[in-house]
Amino acid sequence: MSALFDYPKQAEFGRIVAKNKIYERVKPNRKIQDAFVSQVGKIIWKYKLAPKTTNLPETGKVKEIEVFELALKSDKQIESFDLNILRCIDKAIAHPIIFHLACADKIKAIATYKRPSDADATKWVINDEYFETEWLAVDTERLNLPIVLNLSGLYEHILRELIPLQSREDESLESHIQRMGQVITKNKEVRKLEARMNKEKQFNRKVEMNEELRKLQSEMKRLQA
Repeated sequence: MSALFDYPKQAEFGRIVAKNKIYERVKPNRKIQDAFVSQVGKIIWKYKLAPKTTNLPETGKVKEIEVFELALKSDKQIESFDLNILRCIDKAIAHPIIFHLACADKIKAIATYKRPSDADATKWVINDEYFETEWLAVDTERLNLPIVLNLSGLYEHILRELIPLQSREDESLESHIQRMGQVITKNKEVRKLEARMNKEKQFNRKVEMNEELRKLQSEMKRLQA
């Protein structure tokens, strides 16, 4: 899974985004501000995917897609990157964002699903889960953009490339993401149960827990099918 795309030359934006501009819009607490300072060297607004730069019409849900690159300060922070940094930027920018995290010779794509609120189109609903690639070499070959009808179709395609779960035939993006969330929840339950089983001393209780584990694993397979 790459999800790194060869975006159009005309979509290049290349502006540095000042961290204090994000703070002004979102008002993050001190802990999150410290994470910005300690983990992120600079934020670059790399691309604006809009009707003029992609020749794709906007829709009510997606008028523009942004690609932000965050240059991390240290490769020691690769595995402990604070996702609250991305949540702050997502809250500050009223368009869907595809993030690229860059560190030395590595890069990864990461994003969550954003959509306008049904109750108030000026507000955005941001999904809890972020979907991401592995860390890849910076010279990883970029994918061609898909042939789609509009910017919503482009956004959907990019997000589906990031979701580590095969979509079902005719499955909507919202349903796909919801099913992925259920898989993540079940996986956490499996790990917790396995940890409890390893500590359990009573044989009868272990048998019960093993039966519970089989049920969870069966549910996982159903969700992943």
